[in-house]
Amino acid sequence: MDETMQLSLTRERFCRRERRSVGLAREFAREAVADWGFGARLDDVLLCVGELATNALLHGVPPGRGYLVRLEVDAPGRTLTVEVHDSGEGVPALRQPCGESGRG
Repeated sequence: MDETMQLSLTRERFCRRERRSVGLAREFAREAVADWGFGARLDDVLLCVGELATNALLHGVPPGRGYLVRLEVDAPGRTLTVEVHDSGEGVPALRQPCGESGRG
């Protein structure tokens, strides 16, 4: 194999629009992190997955749809990427903060 090729490992899970899906998304992430040897970052990954899944569920998933959780680790095993894709019709847009609104 050519050394310049970049391999990666990817896991995906589709989650339905239901309250328990955030916990299921975190459990999915917990299993992947353990399998890939990122245990030292487990709390960070679970926090990211939980926050992103909650945001997708509350703000980007219309009734009857769901969201996709994707975890990817690069071949050298140094970078873990967490993605959550909602199924809403909207397009992300940067908003200007207006006072204390929880956008910490």
